[in-house]
Amino acid sequence: MNEPDLLKRITVNPGIFGGKPIIRGRRLAVEHVLGMLAAGDSVDDLLQAYPWLEREDVLACLAYARRIVGRERVEPLAIDEAV
Repeated sequence: MNEPDLLKRITVNPGIFGGKPIIRGRRLAVEHVLGMLAAGDSVDDLLQAYPWLEREDVLACLAYARRIVGRERVEPLAIDEAV
């Protein structure tokens, strides 16, 4: 499955989690999936915890995160050392 098809799995509904990105209109935020992966859970752990979740949904979360980080720009902060 290519990235555009994966990203179609990520939706936004203002009535769910205040409009945060969610998976296929369900009450599971992309942020939550990424947090579980960052905490060391495996894709299989997620699939067991959420029986309706599909492997492509997890890949969609990763693709979404990559897109967000790919657009991020960091501006250097000037610090006045005299203070």
